[in-house]
Amino acid sequence: MEIKDADDVLKAAKDHDVKFVRLWFTDILGFLKSFAITVEGLEVALMEGMGFDGSSIEGFARIDESDVVAKPDPSTFALLPWRPKEHQAVARMFCSILEPDGSPHQGDPRWMLKQTLKRAEDMGYTYYVGPELEYFYFRSAEGPPETLDQGGYFDLTPLDVATDLRRETVLTLEEMGIGVEYSHHEVAPSQHEIDMRYTDALTMADNVMTYRLVVKEIALRHGLYATFMPKPIFGVNGSGMHTHMSLFEGDKNAFFDPENPYDLSKIGRQFIAGLLKHGREICLACAQWVNSYKRLVPGYEAPVYLSWARRNRSDLVRVPVYKPGKEKATRLEFRAPDPACNPYLAFSAMLTAGLEGIENGYECPEPVEQNVYEMSEEERTARGIERLPEDLGHAIEAAEDSEVLRKALGDHIFEKFIENKKIEWREYRAQVHGYELDRYLAIL
Repeated sequence: MEIKDADDVLKAAKDHDVKFVRLWFTDILGFLKSFAITVEGLEVALMEGMGFDGSSIEGFARIDESDVVAKPDPSTFALLPWRPKEHQAVARMFCSILEPDGSPHQGDPRWMLKQTLKRAEDMGYTYYVGPELEYFYFRSAEGPPETLDQGGYFDLTPLDVATDLRRETVLTLEEMGIGVEYSHHEVAPSQHEIDMRYTDALTMADNVMTYRLVVKEIALRHGLYATFMPKPIFGVNGSGMHTHMSLFEGDKNAFFDPENPYDLSKIGRQFIAGLLKHGREICLACAQWVNSYKRLVPGYEAPVYLSWARRNRSDLVRVPVYKPGKEKATRLEFRAPDPACNPYLAFSAMLTAGLEGIENGYECPEPVEQNVYEMSEEERTARGIERLPEDLGHAIEAAEDSEVLRKALGDHIFEKFIENKKIEWREYRAQVHGYELDRYLAIL
């Protein structure tokens, strides 16, 4: 049954014997928040929303303006397959966060993404994305990470317990209405990836939040731990969220031009130019943690430099060529994000940067098909190739004066987000880390 409105939700809840409904939303950092109502309160929630205290939610409201309202989006109704299915079934819906007067709350990341998508819509575009979220399975969340296997990219190992974990995760996602295209072992030991089917950015942001929870829930049911931490193990590949994207004008792919050697239209090239020009500024929204920058180092298939190419995985933007000449398949891949980001803010930032390129007619630089890691500093300078921020501190510096990122996040979220990241960076810098003790304690 396709859920379109409140009446459909009420019917589905009755048909599936739902007792509890969890109302989901995120704080500005992308942590999933939830509270449950009983089915008896569902109709009121759908019509009026449910009030709660927003002062304890990161980036929402000050204590003197704490009352906010969560109003569920009927189209996001889905049963939670890991909960009982009879007599006490549990469903969930994503919510818009509103002020008591019914106006949008400025700290709601989902609402902010909607605003950016409206900007694209006013220009005639629909924004589609397909993120590839990588993650690790460990024996537990305690102590040094203990992997489940020593497999590598696409490996199928006979005793790989994670094969069944991935299978169960895929089936659970599909049961919740989330299409899946691929699942496989990734490059690092105990690292995996499940790719969701390409769709519009708002639906996908909701799907990312659901995906992360499902992966963790299935792991816990098997006595294991799944993490989306970008770089949990030194010396191996970190986990990225390479995001494929395209703009469509109706049924037409605005990025496609069969006359171009890369099958890229002028709009597609301008979008790339926007991502490159503003890549440093928006990096904070795509790689938001101290640990994110342990991943963005040379040598581990993670981007470091602001360049683009077709096959080269050392570039920030890649134009995949799995199906050359096919209009529907023409897309860009932005490789900076990691799976611990807030997807609503990350998608908004990427889209805003690309639209800046289109609106202002940015010129796209030449592609760089050589391995940028192996170029000398002089070669990169000569070709005008800049690099992404080297750590969270540099990312904050690049972001805090950015009008593009402010536009993508809105004033409220932008200021709260920057404030939070400065606190994280200050606390991290004050710590004494194991590396320092191992290296210096015995010699200084």
